[in-house]
Amino acid sequence: MAGHSKWSNIQHRKNAQDKKRGAVFTKLVREITVAARLGGGDLEGNPRLRLAVDKALAVSMPKDNIDRAIKRGSGELGGENVEELRYEGYGPGGVAIMVDCMTDNRTRTVADVRHAFSKHGGNLGEDGSVGYLFTRQGVIRIDFDGDTTLEAVMEAALDAGADDLAEDEDGSGVEVLTTPDHFQAVRDALRDHGFPITEADVTERPATTIELGGDDAEPVLRLLERLDDLDDVQNVYSNASFSADALGTA
Repeated sequence: MAGHSKWSNIQHRKNAQDKKRGAVFTKLVREITVAARLGGGDLEGNPRLRLAVDKALAVSMPKDNIDRAIKRGSGELGGENVEELRYEGYGPGGVAIMVDCMTDNRTRTVADVRHAFSKHGGNLGEDGSVGYLFTRQGVIRIDFDGDTTLEAVMEAALDAGADDLAEDEDGSGVEVLTTPDHFQAVRDALRDHGFPITEADVTERPATTIELGGDDAEPVLRLLERLDDLDDVQNVYSNASFSADALGTA
């Protein structure tokens, strides 16, 4: 067991923001397009594309929008030339932050990201300045109910190729950890077993976290929210772990 879960706490702010923004469709269309361009339009042969399409279906994106995005990426339709960029830096209190972007204008994007960092007490760093603190990892969250036990989830997950599990401190659920390559198989196996999966994604997981609450949390939250609201930003990762009070979930 990897210890207690921190990922859902870290991700809480991001998930709440995404659900409020209509821009989520635009971000998902870009992800589908880039995934199809890099790995082809076949869902079964392109795990990244399948994950992007699953996310789009989960927020009720029309199938026509999904199909058009795949066709643009695979070259069947014309469209904008989008490239992937990653920026790294530090927020207030030394919090490590990585920002993944998709853009058709690199100059605009870096200016927007740099301005967000500087305005909210952070600093944009060099490539690799914080990346070593994170590991690319599949995370599948299961909330326990009356019919779900840690032992049952562990057996199914490990049999399917999972690396480890991290149980919530209060025992309310567990996160199943996988390599990106095994994520799809493990998620499908857990779904086939009928376990209540509440979140599933391939993300950047910090090796250690910085605990923040009260006044220390507020400036970091403002910076993360500002970055997340930028049109060209797809994902924001940090090693900040916020208290329930700071997130307004106490």
